[in-house]
Amino acid sequence: MDLFSLTIHELRDMLEKGETTSRAITESVLNRIKAVDDKVKAYITVTGDAALSQADGADKARKAGKASAVLGIPIAIKDNMCTAGTRTTCASKILGNFIPPYDATVVTRLNGSGSVMPGKVNMDEFAMGSSTENSAFFATKNPWDLERIPGGSSGGSAAAVAAGECIAALGSDTGGSIRQPAACCGVVGLKPTYGRVSRYGLVAFASSLDQIGPLTKDVTDTAIVMNIITGHDPKDSTSADIPVPDFTMSLVKDVKGMTVGIPKEYFIEGMDPEVDKSVREAVKTLERLGAKVVDVSLPHTGYAVATYYILATSEASSNLARYDGVKYGFRAQGAKDLLDMYMKSRSQGFGPEVKRRIMLGTYALSAGYYDAYYKKGQQVRTLIKHDFDEAFKKVDIIATPTAPTAAFKIGEKSSDPLQMYLSDIFTISVNLAGIPGISLPCGFTTGNLPIGLQLLGRHFDEGSVLHAAYAYEQATEWHLKRPKI
Repeated sequence: MDLFSLTIHELRDMLEKGETTSRAITESVLNRIKAVDDKVKAYITVTGDAALSQADGADKARKAGKASAVLGIPIAIKDNMCTAGTRTTCASKILGNFIPPYDATVVTRLNGSGSVMPGKVNMDEFAMGSSTENSAFFATKNPWDLERIPGGSSGGSAAAVAAGECIAALGSDTGGSIRQPAACCGVVGLKPTYGRVSRYGLVAFASSLDQIGPLTKDVTDTAIVMNIITGHDPKDSTSADIPVPDFTMSLVKDVKGMTVGIPKEYFIEGMDPEVDKSVREAVKTLERLGAKVVDVSLPHTGYAVATYYILATSEASSNLARYDGVKYGFRAQGAKDLLDMYMKSRSQGFGPEVKRRIMLGTYALSAGYYDAYYKKGQQVRTLIKHDFDEAFKKVDIIATPTAPTAAFKIGEKSSDPLQMYLSDIFTISVNLAGIPGISLPCGFTTGNLPIGLQLLGRHFDEGSVLHAAYAYEQATEWHLKRPKI
């Protein structure tokens, strides 16, 4: 039995019984990284010595009577969350050598609970992408098929969890960047309600959409990590000051009395028939477990992708203006004057997708176009949120596919940005509305690629989402499958 292949809760039980140590678990994970990461390419930075030191500290803390669900558990961090003293690159040349002087709040909370950080994992540059091909360093591979993408932008997080290169990971989700890679890699990924998890120390892409969440091997582990990273943070003005439940109390095996809505707008032409079939089978399983299934409509879904790519790019244009080659990060050499230095630093430091989005956003915010694009986008966003509010008057949970297809081949959509953007067609509305959503495995294609089921809930009702996800997971065996690398 390889320790790296186990879940947080399995390892926690072994640690509590004295059957293993945090050092042994951490060594198992680090050896796994050495064995397979040259193929998977999940990690940008591996912090092996620091991880072993944290593991030894966790073992001492356990002997001294300290208890925590993640004490001594290796959890990887997406490389857009600040880690004091450890490089944080956002997979961009412009931050290639940036070492933050402080930790993100989620990192502080994990450290305070005694978890171990094996390293920082790859992503699309500044979280802009759906395939992790936009990293300035290298493309991450899908552990189920090394010729395919792991999803994005948290592709490194999802691939590392699926490949056993960590026990769990944190990702960020702006338009599907936790859920879509979770679906592609056959793991569980939760985007919490906007404001549930502090964004302090998360390098901003689109501040009204970004949210940090866990990627794990099963739903129980998701609830465990959520218990640690959630809660009000005065350092983040958008952090919600509302009580946080114990999410593990939502892990109930039946869904009697729960109503599940199926939105007709999410079962569309062009969707992979195998994805359609697996998701419909998953809904039938929920029905067998006691849920009532009803049809719902989310009529403004068709406008979500266009709305998202106006609002997200506008916020990106504003947020990324700070990378000017002056205060920190990459600075181009040989500039004639200040303006030339700005232009050279940004043109050499940012990759093509980031430049594309900055230009789109700058255009949408420019004088004469603001009302036609940005203001109109905010108005449509309100309509999309209203659709969900109306639907949740009738149902407790909404079930949809996570992505229209399984993982596609590396390079297949690189030349067509619009096709790439459509990979997030089922996830984007959730960020625009600010509601919680989870992706969990619900089947495989005939080519042995994972398929994801997405479950959505009301604002701050992650409990119902986890409840339905856990009941489905425990009635099936998809979450037990692991890729052979």
